[in-house]
Amino acid sequence: MKDYFSDVETTKEHNGYWCSVWEALSIVILGSFCGLRDIKYIHQWARNDQVRAFLAEHFEIARIPCYYWLTCLLKIIKPNSLNRCFMRWTQSFLPDGVKGLTLSFDGKTIRSTGKMGKYDKPLHIVTAHVGELKLSLAQQTADEKSNEIPAVRELIELLDIEGCMVVADAMHCQKETAKAVIDANADYLLSVKDNQPTLKEDIEDYVQDENLRETMDSRSTLEKNGGRIEHRTAFVTSDITWLGGKGNWAGITCIGAVNTRFSTSKGETNEWHYYISSRALTAGELLKHARLGWSIESMHWLLDVHFGEDFCRVEDENVQQVLNMVRKIVLNCLNHYKDKIKSKQPLSNMMFSSLLDCNALIPILVWANFEN
Repeated sequence: MKDYFSDVETTKEHNGYWCSVWEALSIVILGSFCGLRDIKYIHQWARNDQVRAFLAEHFEIARIPCYYWLTCLLKIIKPNSLNRCFMRWTQSFLPDGVKGLTLSFDGKTIRSTGKMGKYDKPLHIVTAHVGELKLSLAQQTADEKSNEIPAVRELIELLDIEGCMVVADAMHCQKETAKAVIDANADYLLSVKDNQPTLKEDIEDYVQDENLRETMDSRSTLEKNGGRIEHRTAFVTSDITWLGGKGNWAGITCIGAVNTRFSTSKGETNEWHYYISSRALTAGELLKHARLGWSIESMHWLLDVHFGEDFCRVEDENVQQVLNMVRKIVLNCLNHYKDKIKSKQPLSNMMFSSLLDCNALIPILVWANFEN
């Protein structure tokens, strides 16, 4: 762990602390692996005799700081610096980069921060996420949800996304964002909704014309989950000579649509979603990338289910950002390790096993290159 996070920068000097920043960060990361949501619980866990011995043997952490100093060290961490270390660590999982993979961008507001007086605005964090690997790559803090658009462009410039498929929701269906993706030698798949009314209307009119729809490449899937039946059908065409204003969208090559029907005991819903892409997709590829793009929503859901992020009452913005990255580090590790050993064990079980016995963490940490 020290190899990746010892270079974390701080907002001020901390000479005289006998516990280093990376040691404090290691304690919080390891406690989060055990499913502990609160810094107070993590600190109490670290002071346990068995845990002390574990930390000393595997991480050379000889002394545990008091709760006050632990929080002080977390407060002086520069989030952007930690993000760079986080990015460097995630690259160890991607020796060939993200080429050929699906990279989605989306933001999440930490709801509790909107209810605390020390925050001018709720803390909103945008994440870059690889769908196939369930891997968060990096993040960028936005002032509020409306500022998510420039935050995504900053991440596009920050990351090496060559050869990947960038998937984003309708908020990011912007000409400037499309150009940024093309300039980065990647492709985009952007959802089209009412924020681009003319583009949506043109695509919708084409797709909803039954004669024209029959000429489009199509592919259907059917999934059953309990009493819920989900039927998806994708339609794609690269014949866009008729599309008005296409010259304003860098690299645009095809349009597509996905019709989703959900059937439950309460009835049926029918929805249409429209897309533009810079890659000449087949209908099957559209279904694949659109579905993988939703994996970032699952990651956001896990942040709340396993870590109670929306209820985190920490009033320091730096600490909130640090904890958000720590949780993503844990999810990255557990998801990848679970796939490696082909385990069907729930993440909550893996966390609880680590809480009961620190040694259960060792194979996960060794695999993640975290053990010293």
